[in-house]
Amino acid sequence: MNYKKYKKFQTIKLKERTWPDNEIKKSPIWCSVDLRDGNQALINPMTVEEKIKMFNLLIELGFKEIEIGFPSASQIEFDFLRILVENNLIPEGVKVQVLTQARPHLIQRTFEALEGVKEAIVHIYNSTSILQRDVVFNMSKEEIKSIAVEGTKLVKEYAKSFNGKLYLEYSPESFTGTEVDYALEVCEAVLDTWGADDKNKVIINLPSTVEMDTPNVFADQIEWMSRNFSNRNRIILSVHPHNDRGTGVATAELAMLAGADRVEGTLFGNGERTGNVDILNLAYNMFSHGISPNLQLDNINKIIDVYEKCCKIPVHIRHPYAGELVFTAFSGSHQDAINKGMKKYIERNQNTWEVPYLPIDPTDLGREYEALVRINSQSGKGGVAFVLESHFGYKMPKSMHKEFGDIIQKVTEKHGEISPKVIMEKFREEYLDFIGPFKLLKFKIEDSDSLDFESQNTKINVTFLFNGEEKCFIAEGNGPIDSLKKALIKSNLVETTILDYAEHSLGEGSEAKAAAYVEMKRLDNSKTTFGVGVDSNITIASIKAVFSAINRLYKKHI
Repeated sequence: MNYKKYKKFQTIKLKERTWPDNEIKKSPIWCSVDLRDGNQALINPMTVEEKIKMFNLLIELGFKEIEIGFPSASQIEFDFLRILVENNLIPEGVKVQVLTQARPHLIQRTFEALEGVKEAIVHIYNSTSILQRDVVFNMSKEEIKSIAVEGTKLVKEYAKSFNGKLYLEYSPESFTGTEVDYALEVCEAVLDTWGADDKNKVIINLPSTVEMDTPNVFADQIEWMSRNFSNRNRIILSVHPHNDRGTGVATAELAMLAGADRVEGTLFGNGERTGNVDILNLAYNMFSHGISPNLQLDNINKIIDVYEKCCKIPVHIRHPYAGELVFTAFSGSHQDAINKGMKKYIERNQNTWEVPYLPIDPTDLGREYEALVRINSQSGKGGVAFVLESHFGYKMPKSMHKEFGDIIQKVTEKHGEISPKVIMEKFREEYLDFIGPFKLLKFKIEDSDSLDFESQNTKINVTFLFNGEEKCFIAEGNGPIDSLKKALIKSNLVETTILDYAEHSLGEGSEAKAAAYVEMKRLDNSKTTFGVGVDSNITIASIKAVFSAINRLYKKHI
């Protein structure tokens, strides 16, 4: 690892920077470059049909500026723009942006493609960096500046015969590797050549074509440029961050603090090398702070579907906001906190989202709560309880969570992650359908008319099988469960006590069933367990729960 072969690029030393004290309070002007920058980075570039599908998605999401390609560079890009025009696919108020090098025949071809467009942004660029001036172009600063100026003159000349409304965008490519005073000199020359003023603004786009430093340095560069333009009101200051150092989103956010009005990027950060800045990530970050991103992003699944089909690139399962697992908890402590937070949020009828580990409400993105908790060997009892309740409606008593959680833990240690269906199957096997020495056959309950609650006023006549042999007992108690407990004690087959009881409805309406939970303890060895019973009649559900518990307590022959 010969780290000494690398050196830090010294770009700027900004005094009295102001951006650290600023806040992002509104969304920038968004420009999608999925169809140009994103498309040129694909292993298999989009077909015209796929481009149209992507363009329609971007329109649906609310983008008003879309860089649709490099029409002078290839026939497919030229044809795509003509299809958009001839089929009237560009809505009112949407500017299509086209990229071109500052060369006469390319600019001419670009304007041929633009014929009939109502609003267009012509984006010209040339590299200004120290390195490219030296090793690529072998040109002086004046020669590089003249490329930008001559390109601007050509666009201005063709603009005279353009019937629509035309805007100029200029990018000093590789801005991050350019001396800021020289980048400013070139941009000012472009502005002067164009005749920019407050009513005829030019988009000055400052790209981190290659990320070369930490995001704060880029913010310093942006603030320095913003401060030093001779007339800041005649420009729209734009940034085009890439992600070479993995800080594209931070770079864009800090650039906005430093004065950027506009951001160019792509869905999910697709682009050359490590990609462009991810506009969705930026927009959802704003949304999570209560700021409107001015984009319609409430159906992330549809966005993913179109993107993956057109770009042939899968969205990573850990991708911010969009990844399959970003709203999923495997950790037991996380599951427990999410479960409690969700319950409090609903109980309190809160207007402000506050749930641990979930910075944003998944339903705002078109996601479902069901995917929040997934069960594997790292999951805890709270997660299992959450899945059982959210998927199937069973609200286990809190004291039962550990018992069933331990059962599921053994399954996951053997088989890995398991589905809610498997959890329910195990719950049914362990509690509802457990086969033991006792089998309930029938029972009859008789209540006395006495209002004296101190007296024993419920009689039970219960018949069951014990190891295949029929038994019948009668007992009285304070309610069905107490009467059944006494009947079982009278049988001399069990020595138990009831520790806890809970019940709730399963579903709503006349077809709803009742679930009953009984915690029981063996007196001879102090073993405890739960039993569960389900029936449309709560009394029957309770009796079933008792038999479920004693079967679990007496798994082996007495």
